[in-house]
This record gives sequence, structure tokens and C-alpha cells, in this order.
Amino acid sequence: MSISAFTSYLEFERNYSKHTITAYKKDLMDFSGFILEEFDEPTIDHIGYNLIRSWIVHLVDQGITTRSVNRKVSSLRAYYRFLQKTEQITASPLVKHKALKTQKKLEVPFSEIEMSKIIQDIPFSDDFEGMRDKLIIELLYTTGMRRSELVNLKRNDIAADYKTIKVLGKRNKERIIPLLPTLKPFIEHYLEHRNALKSIQAPAFLFLTKSGSKIYETLVYRIINKYFSLVSPKVKKSPHILRHTFATHMLNRGADLNSVKELLGHSSLASTQVYTHNSIAELKKVHLKAHPRNKKD
Repeated sequence: MSISAFTSYLEFERNYSKHTITAYKKDLMDFSGFILEEFDEPTIDHIGYNLIRSWIVHLVDQGITTRSVNRKVSSLRAYYRFLQKTEQITASPLVKHKALKTQKKLEVPFSEIEMSKIIQDIPFSDDFEGMRDKLIIELLYTTGMRRSELVNLKRNDIAADYKTIKVLGKRNKERIIPLLPTLKPFIEHYLEHRNALKSIQAPAFLFLTKSGSKIYETLVYRIINKYFSLVSPKVKKSPHILRHTFATHMLNRGADLNSVKELLGHSSLASTQVYTHNSIAELKKVHLKAHPRNKKD
């Protein structure tokens, strides 16, 4: 009952996505099944940390990555926070738990040269799909929006003067992102082809498939992977890497962290700082090149 109330709370009060709610529920149900089988405990509401620790050991023994284990424990933490909020328990059993140490995952952004090659060297077809794919790449790179945000863009989210775009982010938070003037012809060319489609099943949405349906996240991933495979040897080529590239290039060019945070739609600077490691590397090169102490006679 409490898990059902928790998921309803996430959906209606916290505005979490269905994907996130499903993940939380699965983690809680997996944990419930574990303690029922191993300890004959029918509910996870009133338990001690020792049972949670046993589950963590079990997960690690199964070969689950520490990052995934931490995510699962985060689901439990959110659940017990809810139980405290609704006064079903007085203290969380995870109050003294420390997350498992994880190896920092380094995501390598595309270089400015690679980004230039995409537009200058790739012969996008002059049809609906070619114009759509080019606009998707340019929009992701010049705004830093998430893949899910791009998929859910509405036709009227683009301002009439093509200078801004409205994005609906996590937890239904809206933000306005400036559009570069160079995007206007890309948008206009795409809309010409879009409006000429024989059948439009989802007229409200900006990006459509060639059959007129709303575009989907897997297709966006395939588009990015397809074109960047032609210009980049990097192993990972995804919409998230484009978001990472946007943030890194902005910081390298002198944008302040707070501005990048607002453009990305992050709720805290801590989330944005993950993109700064490449900028620090760039600063080191500039420092080494420009500082008088490094000048050789």
C-alpha cells in the first residue's frame, strides 16, 4: 500500500516522469522480494539497516555495478523520506548509509572541429529527413537541451521571430532558451518539408517521422550516431554527448557556470560542474601558453 502511495506522490505531487517512477517502483519491489525470501519480512516499511546492507552485498555479489547499486539505494532513500514525511516512520534506516565509491565516468565531448565537419562536410539530403536530421543536430548542439525535451517540443514552442524556444524540462519546469540567428534558415527549411508531408498524425509536435508520427528517443539516438560516425572516432556518440559538448564549448569560450546551469535546466550548480573537467584542461593550456613565467628567452 505504501509503495502505491509513494508512486502516486511522485507522479502527482513531484511530477516525476513515468520512466523514473517505473524505475523507483522496480527497485522497491526487488528489495521487497529479497527481504521476503531471505528474511521472511512481509514489508520494507519498518526494517533495520542490516537488511538493506544484506541486499547491497547481494547486489554486488551478482556483479551489479556500484553506480547501479547506488541508484537502487537512492530509490530506497526516497521511499523512506516519503514515509517520514507522511509520519509512518520516525527515522530512515539509511540515515548513516554512505554511497559506494564509484569510478568517475569520463565522457569525451565532440571537438569544435568535429562539430564544424557535421555541417560543412556531411551532405544532408535535401528532403524531409535530411532537413529534420540537420535541425535536430544543430538544435541539440546550440541549446544543450535533453533528448527527451527535444522529442516533446511543440511546433508553437519556437517563438514567431525564431529568437527563442520554450522547453519543458524535468518535473515540468519550463525554461526559455535563446536561439542563434544561424538556426532560422534550418528551421524554415525543415518546416517547409514538414508541412508538405502527406499525412501528419501528431500536428502539435515539432519533430515528426516521415510517416507523420511524433519522433521518438531511439530514433534521435540513431540519427546522432549515424552522422557522427562519419566525422568522429569517439566510441560514444549520443544526444547526451552533444549536450555535454554544448556545455563544454560554452565554458571553454568564457561562459560563466551559472549561465550554463540555467541553459541546461539544472536545479543546482553541482549538476553543471560535471561538465567542467574539459574546460579546466583548456584553461591549463591557456595558462601554460600565456603566463610570463613560462616564456623562454
